[in-house]
Amino acid sequence: MKRVLPLLLLLLATTALAREFWLAPAQFWVVPGAAVYLRRLVGDNFAGTPWPGRSARLTAFRHYAPGQPPADLLTAAGPVADTIRSTVTLGQPGTHLVALQTDYALVTLPADQFTAYLHEQGFGYALAQRAQRGQTAAPGREAYRRCATTLVQAGAYAATDTARAWGRPAGLALELVPEQNPYGLRPGAALTVRVLAAGQPVAGLLVRLWQRGARGPVLLGKLHSNQNGRVLLHLPTAGSYLISCVEMASAPAASAAHWHSTWSTLTFGIADKERP
Repeated sequence: MKRVLPLLLLLLATTALAREFWLAPAQFWVVPGAAVYLRRLVGDNFAGTPWPGRSARLTAFRHYAPGQPPADLLTAAGPVADTIRSTVTLGQPGTHLVALQTDYALVTLPADQFTAYLHEQGFGYALAQRAQRGQTAAPGREAYRRCATTLVQAGAYAATDTARAWGRPAGLALELVPEQNPYGLRPGAALTVRVLAAGQPVAGLLVRLWQRGARGPVLLGKLHSNQNGRVLLHLPTAGSYLISCVEMASAPAASAAHWHSTWSTLTFGIADKERP
């Protein structure tokens, strides 16, 4: 029992501090003019629970419709239970992009739990820096923010779509930008994605690809972005997809945290046949 208790505490801490955050539309394919509710989920392994954050946490929340200027979705006031406008009307046919970014939140973990977390996420640089600074036995103080984008298709996919809202960088702190429209792809196709930080390519960042199909969420692969910030991903079957990455850096000297992390996701769907 004495050995089991620390493991349980570590599991509970990891679960409570699940970091991935994504936008989950009620549907990835809708008719033009439909109103789509965007769930904001946080969790691990493409399995999440509703994010309880309020609009005060958001620094950006925009809707990019084909051929239209970006629409700001932030609201000054709203219902007590949810001050974030979560339903978006997709008036124009084509592929729509919605982008969201939060501000920083501070979290502190005991040393052993923070070390386990850094190992799990593959933050070798942070592990080495903590050892070099003599901080291995010290609690880990991290300020983290989240960026999320999602693509929703209104009406049939059109290869003649010149608006390319789906491939438009949204200017987030960290974002995943596709170089092909996922709604023009079929199962078995490849998708190239760029990793951008404030519009600039990021090399060497670990990118994860998740899929939710008939058997539930599956981790399909882990790849590092190349020198141009690109990764080539294989989309084997129809379903909902999530691509994620995270950048960890030492916090500025004046910060209350030791580390700053930025988490980013992109969600979309792949159909098994042509949709109307």
